Amino acid sequence: MNIQNTNTNWYVITGGPSTGKTTVINMLRERGYKTTIEHARHYIDTMRTEGETVEEIRNNKRKFQLGVLDMQIEQEAAIKPEDMVFLDRAIPDALAYYRFLKLEVDDTLTKAIQNVHYKKIFILDRLPLINDYARLENEKDQIKIHRLITEVYKSLGFPIVFVPVLPPNDRVEFILNNM
Repeated sequence: MNIQNTNTNWYVITGGPSTGKTTVINMLRERGYKTTIEHARHYIDTMRTEGETVEEIRNNKRKFQLGVLDMQIEQEAAIKPEDMVFLDRAIPDALAYYRFLKLEVDDTLTKAIQNVHYKKIFILDRLPLINDYARLENEKDQIKIHRLITEVYKSLGFPIVFVPVLPPNDRVEFILNNM
Protein backbone atom coordinates (compact mmCIF):
# COMPACT_ATOMS: atom_id res chain seq x y z
CA MET A 1 0.00 0.00 0.00
CA ASN A 2 1.57 3.30 -1.03
CA ILE A 3 -0.06 6.56 -0.04
CA GLN A 4 0.62 9.94 -1.59
CA ASN A 5 1.85 12.26 1.13
CA THR A 6 1.78 15.67 -0.50
CA ASN A 7 -1.66 16.74 0.72
CA THR A 8 -0.78 17.99 4.21
CA ASN A 9 1.89 19.93 6.00
CA TRP A 10 1.90 17.48 8.92
CA TYR A 11 4.97 15.90 10.50
CA VAL A 12 4.67 12.78 12.66
CA ILE A 13 6.89 12.28 15.70
CA THR A 14 6.79 8.57 16.51
CA GLY A 15 8.68 5.54 17.77
CA GLY A 16 8.21 2.83 20.34
CA PRO A 17 7.46 3.44 24.00
CA SER A 18 9.96 5.62 25.86
CA THR A 19 11.69 7.18 22.85
CA GLY A 20 11.21 10.79 23.96
CA LYS A 21 8.27 11.66 21.71
CA THR A 22 6.37 13.69 24.27
CA THR A 23 9.52 15.53 25.39
CA VAL A 24 10.24 16.51 21.77
CA ILE A 25 6.61 17.49 21.13
CA ASN A 26 6.56 19.65 24.29
CA MET A 27 9.79 21.39 23.25
CA LEU A 28 8.40 22.06 19.77
CA ARG A 29 5.23 23.51 21.35
CA GLU A 30 7.38 25.72 23.62
CA ARG A 31 9.10 27.04 20.48
CA GLY A 32 5.73 28.06 19.06
CA TYR A 33 4.97 25.15 16.74
CA LYS A 34 1.50 23.64 16.57
CA THR A 35 1.49 20.14 18.09
CA THR A 36 -0.95 17.42 19.10
CA ILE A 37 -1.23 15.18 22.13
CA GLU A 38 -0.55 11.46 22.40
CA HIS A 39 -3.89 9.72 22.66
CA ALA A 40 -3.06 6.47 24.44
CA ARG A 41 -2.14 8.33 27.62
CA HIS A 42 -5.10 10.72 27.18
CA TYR A 43 -7.47 7.75 26.77
CA ILE A 44 -6.06 6.10 29.90
CA ASP A 45 -6.40 9.34 31.88
CA THR A 46 -10.00 9.79 30.66
CA MET A 47 -10.99 6.23 31.57
CA ARG A 48 -9.27 6.51 34.99
CA THR A 49 -11.45 9.52 35.82
CA GLU A 50 -14.42 7.28 35.05
CA GLY A 51 -13.24 4.79 37.68
CA GLU A 52 -11.33 2.20 35.64
CA THR A 53 -7.85 1.08 36.66
CA VAL A 54 -4.98 1.09 34.16
CA GLU A 55 -4.98 -2.71 34.29
CA GLU A 56 -8.70 -2.87 33.44
CA ILE A 57 -8.21 -0.41 30.59
CA ARG A 58 -5.20 -2.25 29.18
CA ASN A 59 -6.73 -5.72 29.57
CA ASN A 60 -9.53 -4.92 27.13
CA LYS A 61 -7.06 -4.56 24.27
CA ARG A 62 -9.57 -4.10 21.45
CA LYS A 63 -11.61 -1.48 23.31
CA PHE A 64 -8.42 0.35 24.28
CA GLN A 65 -7.03 0.38 20.73
CA LEU A 66 -10.37 1.46 19.23
CA GLY A 67 -10.73 4.23 21.82
CA VAL A 68 -7.26 5.56 21.04
CA LEU A 69 -7.83 5.22 17.28
CA ASP A 70 -11.15 7.08 17.45
CA MET A 71 -9.45 9.95 19.30
CA GLN A 72 -6.63 10.03 16.73
CA ILE A 73 -9.05 10.02 13.78
CA GLU A 74 -11.09 12.83 15.33
CA GLN A 75 -7.97 14.87 16.03
CA GLU A 76 -6.53 14.50 12.53
CA ALA A 77 -9.91 15.31 10.95
CA ALA A 78 -9.92 18.61 12.85
CA ILE A 79 -6.51 19.77 11.55
CA LYS A 80 -6.40 21.86 8.40
CA PRO A 81 -4.19 20.19 5.76
CA GLU A 82 -2.28 23.44 5.17
CA ASP A 83 -1.44 23.90 8.88
CA MET A 84 2.08 22.93 9.80
CA VAL A 85 1.72 20.62 12.77
CA PHE A 86 3.78 18.03 14.61
CA LEU A 87 1.69 14.99 15.60
CA ASP A 88 2.60 12.96 18.69
CA ARG A 89 1.94 9.63 16.94
CA ALA A 90 -0.54 9.30 14.07
CA ILE A 91 -3.18 6.91 12.75
CA PRO A 92 -0.71 4.35 11.29
CA ASP A 93 0.77 3.81 14.76
CA ALA A 94 -2.49 2.01 15.55
CA LEU A 95 -1.72 -0.60 12.89
CA ALA A 96 1.60 -1.35 14.58
CA TYR A 97 -0.14 -1.79 17.92
CA TYR A 98 -2.85 -3.99 16.38
CA ARG A 99 -0.07 -6.19 14.98
CA PHE A 100 1.79 -6.21 18.29
CA LEU A 101 -1.36 -7.24 20.18
CA LYS A 102 -2.37 -9.70 17.44
CA LEU A 103 -5.73 -7.95 16.99
CA GLU A 104 -7.69 -8.36 13.78
CA VAL A 105 -7.61 -5.15 11.74
CA ASP A 106 -11.15 -3.78 11.43
CA ASP A 107 -12.79 -1.50 8.87
CA THR A 108 -12.31 1.60 11.03
CA LEU A 109 -8.54 1.26 10.94
CA THR A 110 -8.40 0.13 7.30
CA LYS A 111 -10.44 3.13 6.12
CA ALA A 112 -8.54 5.56 8.35
CA ILE A 113 -5.15 4.44 7.02
CA GLN A 114 -6.32 4.75 3.41
CA ASN A 115 -6.97 8.45 4.01
CA VAL A 116 -3.81 9.53 5.79
CA HIS A 117 -1.34 12.02 4.33
CA TYR A 118 1.81 13.18 6.10
CA LYS A 119 4.70 15.28 4.87
CA LYS A 120 7.38 13.38 6.78
CA ILE A 121 7.72 10.82 9.56
CA PHE A 122 10.34 11.30 12.28
CA ILE A 123 11.05 8.02 14.07
CA LEU A 124 12.93 8.62 17.30
CA ASP A 125 15.61 6.07 18.20
CA ARG A 126 14.98 4.17 21.41
CA LEU A 127 15.99 5.48 24.81
CA PRO A 128 16.23 3.41 28.01
CA LEU A 129 12.74 2.20 28.91
CA ILE A 130 11.15 4.11 31.80
CA ASN A 131 7.74 2.85 32.89
CA ASP A 132 5.07 4.87 34.66
CA TYR A 133 1.38 4.46 35.46
CA ALA A 134 0.40 4.35 31.77
CA ARG A 135 3.41 2.67 30.18
CA LEU A 136 3.67 -0.97 31.19
CA GLU A 137 5.78 -2.51 28.40
CA ASN A 138 9.06 -4.33 29.02
CA GLU A 139 12.21 -3.81 26.93
CA LYS A 140 11.40 -6.74 24.61
CA ASP A 141 7.96 -5.19 23.92
CA GLN A 142 9.54 -1.76 23.42
CA ILE A 143 11.90 -3.16 20.76
CA LYS A 144 9.12 -5.06 18.97
CA ILE A 145 6.68 -2.12 18.96
CA HIS A 146 9.43 0.18 17.68
CA ARG A 147 10.21 -2.25 14.85
CA LEU A 148 6.51 -2.62 13.95
CA ILE A 149 6.02 1.17 13.84
CA THR A 150 9.01 1.47 11.51
CA GLU A 151 7.69 -1.35 9.28
CA VAL A 152 4.20 0.20 9.06
CA TYR A 153 5.43 3.63 8.01
CA LYS A 154 7.91 2.14 5.53
CA SER A 155 5.14 0.02 4.00
CA LEU A 156 2.99 3.13 3.53
CA GLY A 157 5.72 4.85 1.53
CA PHE A 158 6.10 7.99 3.63
CA PRO A 159 9.46 9.78 3.76
CA ILE A 160 11.10 8.70 7.02
CA VAL A 161 13.87 10.37 9.00
CA PHE A 162 15.41 8.40 11.85
CA VAL A 163 16.23 10.70 14.77
CA PRO A 164 19.30 9.54 16.71
CA VAL A 165 19.66 9.59 20.47
CA LEU A 166 20.82 13.12 21.26
CA PRO A 167 20.17 15.57 24.09
CA PRO A 168 16.54 16.78 23.81
CA ASN A 169 17.37 20.23 22.38
CA ASP A 170 19.66 18.64 19.80
CA ARG A 171 16.90 16.19 18.80
CA VAL A 172 14.53 19.11 18.21
CA GLU A 173 17.17 20.91 16.13
CA PHE A 174 17.81 17.69 14.16
CA ILE A 175 14.10 17.44 13.35
CA LEU A 176 13.79 21.11 12.37
CA ASN A 177 16.89 20.82 10.16
CA ASN A 178 15.49 17.74 8.40
CA MET A 179 12.01 18.96 7.54
